[in-house]
Amino acid sequence: MPNAKILFPGGLRKALTLSYDDGVEQDIRLIDIMKKHGLKGTFNINSGAYAAEGTVYPAGQVHRRMPESQVTALYRDSGMEVATHALTHPFLERMPLNMATYEIMKDRENLEAQFDTIVRGHAYPFGTFNDDVVEILKNCGIVYARTVMTTGRFDLPTDWLRLKATCHHNDPRLPELIDEFLADDSKLPEYAQRARFFYMWGHSYEFEGNDNWDVIENFAERMGNRDDVWYCTNIEAYDYIEAFRALLFSADGSRVQNPTALTVWFQMGDKTICLKAGESAKL
Repeated sequence: MPNAKILFPGGLRKALTLSYDDGVEQDIRLIDIMKKHGLKGTFNINSGAYAAEGTVYPAGQVHRRMPESQVTALYRDSGMEVATHALTHPFLERMPLNMATYEIMKDRENLEAQFDTIVRGHAYPFGTFNDDVVEILKNCGIVYARTVMTTGRFDLPTDWLRLKATCHHNDPRLPELIDEFLADDSKLPEYAQRARFFYMWGHSYEFEGNDNWDVIENFAERMGNRDDVWYCTNIEAYDYIEAFRALLFSADGSRVQNPTALTVWFQMGDKTICLKAGESAKL
């Protein structure tokens, strides 16, 4: 029988998510752009590094963290995910293990209380980590952690705690990557068709510092509000992809069961199959 190939919710072949760090003022403009074009993503916050309420920054300072009240107002009910970035943005791999654990767990605890949610994602401060830090994340209940490494591809993640993005928004190949992602492969042979997962990361203050807000505005204009793309947060992508991987198939591939709490779409040969939570089906 043909192999089962993942499709995203609604039977779509394309998924897009963004990831932005530090909880800075420029996220206000970025989220406005994202909402206008139907984009979704994750904002990685250092809850121990909020600016003091009433902070006034000197003229020309680009990296401007927001106070806690502004962070809450911006991200709560925005449709975006909040995730940990460690409490104070340290080099986690340079710290004693107990202190690195505190940095991650306290940030998670703070964000969960602030946003009345369960936080399961992370982005490595400075992009640095080692195997000990990965183990700490596992023990702290973190299921994915974004690095600053990029692939230039649209592959589904396999090592979620060493998660690589497709690109940073300043990648000179960004226009080419957009073209490749949006290309229609429906006329290709079935074996050549594949799901594509586009993951872009950055810091919104870079748009101001580099005077290139047009990069994200053009990206959103081209990539947003499309009916052939699933727009998701990082944790939504994790949950869905792992739900697909959790499907149970009989030895001969003639029957499938969905043991998860999510509806999952996949392709078998030329058939699109939608399997609701807890359902079984004969293929």
